[in-house]
Amino acid sequence: MFKNLSLKVIVFGFIFTFFSSFGQSFFLGIFNTSIRETLSITHGQFGSIYASATLLSSLLLIWVGKKIDDVNIFRFAIYVILLLSFSCFFFSKISSVAFLFLAIFLMRFSGQGMMSHTATTTVSRYFTKSRGRALSICWFGLSSAEFIMPVLMVFLLSITTWQNIWTIIAIIILFFLPIASFFLVKKVNLDTREKTDGDEFKEENIKQWKRIEVLKDYKFYIVSMNMLAMPWIATGVFVYQSFITSSKNWGPFVIAQSFMSYSFFSVLTLLISGFLIDKFTSRKLLIFMNIPLFLSTFVIIYFDATVSAFVFLGLIGISNGLANVLGSSTWAEVYGVKHIGSIKALTTALMVFATAFGTALFGFLIDSGFSIEKIAIVSALYILTSFVLLLFVRKNLNPIYI
Repeated sequence: MFKNLSLKVIVFGFIFTFFSSFGQSFFLGIFNTSIRETLSITHGQFGSIYASATLLSSLLLIWVGKKIDDVNIFRFAIYVILLLSFSCFFFSKISSVAFLFLAIFLMRFSGQGMMSHTATTTVSRYFTKSRGRALSICWFGLSSAEFIMPVLMVFLLSITTWQNIWTIIAIIILFFLPIASFFLVKKVNLDTREKTDGDEFKEENIKQWKRIEVLKDYKFYIVSMNMLAMPWIATGVFVYQSFITSSKNWGPFVIAQSFMSYSFFSVLTLLISGFLIDKFTSRKLLIFMNIPLFLSTFVIIYFDATVSAFVFLGLIGISNGLANVLGSSTWAEVYGVKHIGSIKALTTALMVFATAFGTALFGFLIDSGFSIEKIAIVSALYILTSFVLLLFVRKNLNPIYI
């Protein structure tokens, strides 16, 4: 299905999204309780620190992320790897609230931000006709981490300290990722493209939007509203998983175990959505993206049984699988790939900002006495509003041909 260089680019994307997990909310949320106990802070205080650090990282990402349009991909990847390794080591040294802020800022910027941005921008730009399938395999890396890491980290926390875990992660990153990047993308440059058979795919005829032009397009904001539902709601769930567990009287390992359901359905959706996108385009699938996420809020509102945790996270996993691929391919379809690094730096920054918003909102609502059911109602109202707006513009989401 994929030729040699194409396969290397996909493997590169897979590895980078896998390692982006160390800066993702689902992973950092595993250490929520340990860090709060170490520093003696509340849910709301942790949420405020997490949100403000995440917000700062999103602002920096807008400027740094666009540099991928101007720098050799291998060199850019090395910079990101070194930063991620340092960030993980720094995270192991948290001893105060100030250190916690800096550590979360570094992890969110280097892990969730730059690692995923590097992976998806490289894959989105390189692939044309088979972009959907390539991105779905690329994002399979993060889904694999979501499947493996929660249970693995819970086990490791039972035999060693969380500080030691982060030091080990930093060492693994420093030694493994530079070697992998050298063999996979050393020969890939900014103009390298997937070789397709025939001339039926003419993406070069699409208008290549600059970021300033995208910012003036009203459709961008409506699509972004839908894209951002998943990050802010899922982040709130992941960061405050201990609050949800206690609210529903689930066992201490239920959320970690139900992440397997989340990961399974996320992977299944990834594999299916890649083929569907290449067949029908991202623009036509966008309308279905948040329907499972919407349904998941009803599970939280109306059900308390332990099995509902698996249904809840399974539905979120379906929306996550769609959102990961659509969040990268839609922008390339509509706005072209010449300035995709700059555009995706903006959209990735918005995504990171949304996670900050979700963390802050959940923390504020929890400290204000909101139950998890009431928080789910707030989430459902946002999803419904963005969905209705998308219905009005979905027929206008076509690229401009020149």
